[in-house]
Amino acid sequence: MRIGAVYPQTELGGDPGAVKAFAQAAEELGYDHLLAYDHVLGAEHSGREPVLGGPYTEHDPFHEPLVMFGYLAGVTERIELVTGVIILPQRQTALVAKQAADVDLFSGGRLRLGVGVGWNWVEYDALEVGDYWTRRGGRQATQIELLRKLWSGEIVEHVDADHRVERARLHPAPGRQIPVWMGGFSPPAYERAAGIADGFIFSGRQLDAAADAKAAIEARMEELGREDASEFGFEAIMPYANGSDRWVADLDRWRDAGGTHATVVTMGAELTTVDQHIDAITSWRSATG
Repeated sequence: MRIGAVYPQTELGGDPGAVKAFAQAAEELGYDHLLAYDHVLGAEHSGREPVLGGPYTEHDPFHEPLVMFGYLAGVTERIELVTGVIILPQRQTALVAKQAADVDLFSGGRLRLGVGVGWNWVEYDALEVGDYWTRRGGRQATQIELLRKLWSGEIVEHVDADHRVERARLHPAPGRQIPVWMGGFSPPAYERAAGIADGFIFSGRQLDAAADAKAAIEARMEELGREDASEFGFEAIMPYANGSDRWVADLDRWRDAGGTHATVVTMGAELTTVDQHIDAITSWRSATG
């Protein structure tokens, strides 16, 4: 099982020094990957229709993950850099392909691109793609198809409902197909992942629910006859705030369920400084081995 840590950006006030310190500490502690959440804009929740049901507001700071990873590519050496997840349908596909390719090149092939459809329709409107909101799942599927074509380094001819690429090439290409994982909480997300993703990130879910969803994805992959099903990855987020008496048990439960990746998140534990968060991932790593 590969073990990672979430960068606790909502609790570190947008401090650029904390980004470097936390990432380098995680690498030195032997963590396999660093995962970053994504929001371009925070929105006030009150008086919204439809209601905004997500956990973050205008008070929560976020760094843009691919920009942050371009920086971290130069100040780390080994640790994998994971978007967990960027909201793909609200972004321009060709631009994401280019940004991801460069992060992968600058980091020496250390990017894993986790993607999702999001919950914040205000953010879609602000990014001038509000028309995609009601069909964001379908758009994400076509985006992943185009990303992989562009990463091939070949001249691409591609037309669908949202894209027109006429004999164009992404150069330099990343030199490999960057892994594309999905995240989400719904049967449609599991269905899409079973068909086209390289893995799935279960964020904010109870382990029993994640294990059930994992089984559903595996069953669907078998129905689809995916030859690469054995290489599909499953990642669960492990809350540090659950307490030290549960850390090992939670990790063992996920391993027994067939999980391939586990990532500790230290947000929500009343930690206020980067040093406290580093101490937390140090303690969690020591306890879980």
